Amino acid sequence: MGKFKAHRTATNRRYYTHDQYLEYMGIEKNDTQKKIIVYYRVSSASQKNDMQSQRQAIETFCTACGLAIDEWLYDIGSGLNYKRKKFLKLMDLVEAGEVSILIIAHKDRLVRFGFEWFQYFKTYN
Repeated sequence: MGKFKAHRTATNRRYYTHDQYLEYMGIEKNDTQKKIIVYYRVSSASQKNDMQSQRQAIETFCTACGLAIDEWLYDIGSGLNYKRKKFLKLMDLVEAGEVSILIIAHKDRLVRFGFEWFQYFKTYN
């Protein structure tokens, strides 16, 4: 791949830009408008009524806030399973810098444990 020129802070610490990261990972920079994504999840197929309730609550919230949703993603699976198909798609979109807003019904619908890391990632990115 090669080396990147490090930028420096006022205190001489090195840092790299998001564009450099994308280049290193071989991800093309996407100059399109960032998306508003909704993600919701239930643990098992027997909870499909709960899934519909989550979607309706989110639709009501988005309508009240005037948000136009670009993509609705949902999974049926444990919040402890980090290999959920739509969850992985969501993480790919976030990593590529394509998400401006992520809406979830409740933090445990994204992940059961470690939500604080995702909050940190949001503020860091």
